[in-house]
Amino acid sequence: MITIDNSGCRAFADEKQIAEWTGKAIEGFNTLEGGKAPGSDFLGWNHLPSSITPEILDGYKDVASRWKNKNINLVVVIGIGGSYLGAKAAISALSHNFAVNLDSSAPQVVFAGMTLSEDYLAELMDLMERRNVAAVVISKSGTTTEPAIAFRIIKQYIETKYGAEEAASRIVAVTDKARGALKTLATAEGYTTFVIEDNIGGRYSVLTPVGLLPILLAGFDIDAMVRGAQDMEKACGTASAENPAIQYAALRNMLYAQGKKNEILVNYNPKLVYVSEWWKQLYGESEGKDGKGIFPASVTNTTDLHSMGQYIQEGERTLFETVISVARCDRNLSVPADKENLDGLNFLTGKRIEECNDSAMKATVMAHIDGGVPQIGISIEKLDAYNLGGLFYFFEKACGISGYVLGVNPFNQPGVEAYKKNMFALLGKPGYEELAEQLKNR
Repeated sequence: MITIDNSGCRAFADEKQIAEWTGKAIEGFNTLEGGKAPGSDFLGWNHLPSSITPEILDGYKDVASRWKNKNINLVVVIGIGGSYLGAKAAISALSHNFAVNLDSSAPQVVFAGMTLSEDYLAELMDLMERRNVAAVVISKSGTTTEPAIAFRIIKQYIETKYGAEEAASRIVAVTDKARGALKTLATAEGYTTFVIEDNIGGRYSVLTPVGLLPILLAGFDIDAMVRGAQDMEKACGTASAENPAIQYAALRNMLYAQGKKNEILVNYNPKLVYVSEWWKQLYGESEGKDGKGIFPASVTNTTDLHSMGQYIQEGERTLFETVISVARCDRNLSVPADKENLDGLNFLTGKRIEECNDSAMKATVMAHIDGGVPQIGISIEKLDAYNLGGLFYFFEKACGISGYVLGVNPFNQPGVEAYKKNMFALLGKPGYEELAEQLKNR
């Protein structure tokens, strides 16, 4: 399902070092499973896949069925951070690259509340005016600034266009089970509501209604996604060197200890761009604290070999790469012959495009190793809902283990509050007057 290749690290570490760090990762695994370390009140994701029942998924399917009967063709998902990145990653990975230009029986799923760009929201309204609209709003509190502003605008639009009673059937809330502004509003308005459990943080929530509901509404197989996550939960469930999550956590922390402070997640399929964005939030927010942490970055090759490739090959030697490869692709397209052969590429005649892509990947891995950049390989069988569900869970599990190896709490994010205080002060929120004066003087 997922295999880890450490051969690209062997020029930088011997078997003894790899075994030593594997032992440390096993200790991190035991800390995670023990549930006593800092952050242990946010471990609801850890064994979540095995607790997802058909009845839970039926609740999401009921929404999809009701909205299909209303001929809804645009679903606006409102959230920020983990409340949108997982769904965005899955939908982008599973969609046809040119889906917006093709006819589809499933609604188009778009996102709001992850930016304060006025142009973005105004242009979203342009789209909504041409479509039959519903919305999913995702927030534990209902007061996070970016999604709260977007929801105000979208809620008002839906109520004006369809009327208050009909609007209530077109808005779903994913929120706290008992408290918060959004929960209060959802109860008062009669919205269908799904719960984000208190013990699951946003960046670990892709396998909850936060991610699964939008993925389903976009037309994808969440039953298969959950099965993939369940199988990966089993594969990552032992305190052994065969556990792929332990292997990955061990290698990346070993390289970090050698001064490799930056990790680049590399893919060779543009459908994985938002998987990389989701991964960056997961690892950046989980590990970047207490003056520690591997800085997460990403590239999509071969495209970025013509932009970032020079730096990776010969720049500062403080980075390593984790390369995601997909063993099988769905389509079959080969290089044709050309009578004139002006480009000199007839030697490729009959070769599949994916063979060229795979050769580029292998060539790049070897070149970067020779350039002093360690390589970790992660291979999945194919890019489908089943394997994507497994990949999501694998990265979550490895992140929890890796954070404890690093010596941080991988489940809090105290640093994200700093900008909010300054923003509230600059916008004139009551109670922030003193800070506002300090900031204006700066």
